[in-house]
Order: sequence, then C-alpha cells, then structure tokens
Amino acid sequence: MNNTSKYKQDLLDIGFSVVNNVYSLDEVKTILEAIDNVDSSKDTFRKTNDLFAIRQFLREVPSTFDLIFTERLKKIITQVIGDNFFVVKSIYFDKPETSNWYVSYHQDLTISVDKKLEIKNYGPWTTKQNQFAVQPPIEILENIVTIRIHLDDTDENNGALRVVPKSHSKKIYRPETINWEEEIEHTCIVKKGGLMLMKPLTLHSSSRTINNKKRRVIHIEFSNKELPKELNWAERINLK
Repeated sequence: MNNTSKYKQDLLDIGFSVVNNVYSLDEVKTILEAIDNVDSSKDTFRKTNDLFAIRQFLREVPSTFDLIFTERLKKIITQVIGDNFFVVKSIYFDKPETSNWYVSYHQDLTISVDKKLEIKNYGPWTTKQNQFAVQPPIEILENIVTIRIHLDDTDENNGALRVVPKSHSKKIYRPETINWEEEIEHTCIVKKGGLMLMKPLTLHSSSRTINNKKRRVIHIEFSNKELPKELNWAERINLK
C-alpha cells in the first residue's frame, strides 16, 4: 500500500490521518506573511488573549488561496478525499504561546449556510457573527472531510488535537457517553508544513499550551454534496 492509499484508508477506518511535508518552510512563511498583512478589524475576526480566529478565511484573506492550493494539496484532495469536492468552510486559528484555551471532546455537527429556513431534518440552528450554522442530516456530515494545515510544529504541549479513533463510525456520539474502558485516545502530532485529515464526526479535543509555542492552523472543510435547493453553503468555493 502506498502512502496515499494509507492516508485514504486511515481516514475511512479510524477517522483521521496525518500527512507531513506538504508545504516547505518557505511556503509556510509566505502564507503567514499574507495573513499578517490582512486587516483584522472585520466582524469575521475574533481576537482574545487565548485565541485569534478568522472565519470565512479564504474569502477574507484571498491572497492565500493559490499559496494553499498547490498542486501537491490538489493531488491529496483528489486521491485521498475524492473527485468533485469543493470548499464549504474555512477558518484560521492562532493559539498564542501563553494560551489557556481548552476545548473538550466534541464532534463538529454543524455546517455554515447562507440563510435560516425551516427545512425538514435541518436543526438546531445557531448564529455567530451574522453567520448561520445548522446541524444537517447525518449523511451530509458523514460526507465532509476536514483538512487542517499546520503552520507550526504541533504536539501534546501546544494544543495538538486528541482524537478517539473510529468514533466517526458511531454516528452522533455524545462526549458524556464515552466509555474510556473501551475507547482509546490518540494525540495527532503534526510537523510544520504538514496537515491532518479528519472526518468531522471523529471525537476530538484540544489541550492548553504548556510549552510557550504557537499553534497556528488553517481549517478547511470539503464536501461534494448539494444542499436542498432553498439552501446554499455559505462559503462554497469550487476547486475546478
């Protein structure tokens, strides 16, 4: 089995995979420079002592698009995720060196859409910074794949994701029902310039930073499913 086949099989079987050496250090530096030069005063930007985040990242920082979607990443998307997938959500996370930001175990159960409507099997709804999010039917969630591009070396000391392998195969899996006598926890260590692929139904969490090192990540979600005709993906970007 070659590496690409292994990444794909891991994603299907255990809900995640780590791919290192996707971007060179110079490519990472160029991406970070583009982010540093953006106006951070917009509503889609969130800044606290523990976190700096940019929602709708690819729209807010369009200069990063070609830097991110290199031929190597496109090849990974095609060979590991599949054909005809498009972007449906993008967020930039900057967890500072002194961050006490902790995220407990959860699944990513909502999608970003352009409006709020009463549609069968869609709900509950939430609104953050004038953006609508809704929990869709399970088949929509099962189809999504997340790519997390790491712009710093990330391990258990600066907030690397901890995941429960195979939890994505258990549909909606409430964190309070996790049986730790049966489940195991895995820490996803990713090198600077590498990426993590993950199914959003994989239970995951993030610890506080304890080594005084940044953890900057670009989070991009992909799908090839169409929503009901009345509803649109809020951030849909076609790659072809």
